[in-house]
Amino acid sequence: MRTLVVLPTFNEIFNVELMLRTLNEVVPDCHVLVVDDGSPDGTAARAHAVGAELGGVDILQRAGKSGLGTAYRTGFAWGLERGFDHFVEMDCDFSHDPRALPKLLEVAEEYEVVIGSRYIKGGHIPNWKLSRRLISRGGNEYASLMLGLHVADSTSGYRVYSASALEKIDYTSVTAGGYGFQIEMTYRARSRGATIIEFPITFKDRERGESKMSQAIVAEALVLVTQWAFERAYRRGRGLYDARRGSKG
Repeated sequence: MRTLVVLPTFNEIFNVELMLRTLNEVVPDCHVLVVDDGSPDGTAARAHAVGAELGGVDILQRAGKSGLGTAYRTGFAWGLERGFDHFVEMDCDFSHDPRALPKLLEVAEEYEVVIGSRYIKGGHIPNWKLSRRLISRGGNEYASLMLGLHVADSTSGYRVYSASALEKIDYTSVTAGGYGFQIEMTYRARSRGATIIEFPITFKDRERGESKMSQAIVAEALVLVTQWAFERAYRRGRGLYDARRGSKG
């Protein structure tokens, strides 16, 4: 099983070296692709230096900040061209514990999509305020209900996809970013028959650097979920209408 860890970065100078060294320690057989969005703080240069020392690291430098979704799509395309079998999504800021990755990869041998979940038994989010927890949990429940996901944590950014899952999802046509990207990928995986499982993780807020999350990203996700839900209802209604017409004919 050839595994590629796709690691999007923007101004992660305080985290990227430690993350690359930790991944090299806990999953030495995995290859890492750093997709850097033109970080002005020197993230890419630091990644190049550490990668040259450790091996098994490549860096893709993009001209500017193009978003999380495009970073992952670029990384998936790079890996598929080179014959990788599994693809890991994770943050560089240690909110996703790299030491949990061996367990996720073990589960990925049996499922096409493995989602590191904060909201199933065994999952934890230490130090979150109640208001933030309610917003996040409520948004996930809304997405699951509206889209029929049967997934507790569709916004999680810590996950593993098989190459077959990416083909089913048709990831190149996924357009959402941020939380919306994770939800859209989950929605497509579910609706197109990929096998999905959630595995409990502990999610921690970053300790170094600045968060990239914003209210706009959350709002975009909610709007997109509502849009997809209406489209889903329309397709279902249209299908029932056509079926009834066919039976009468």
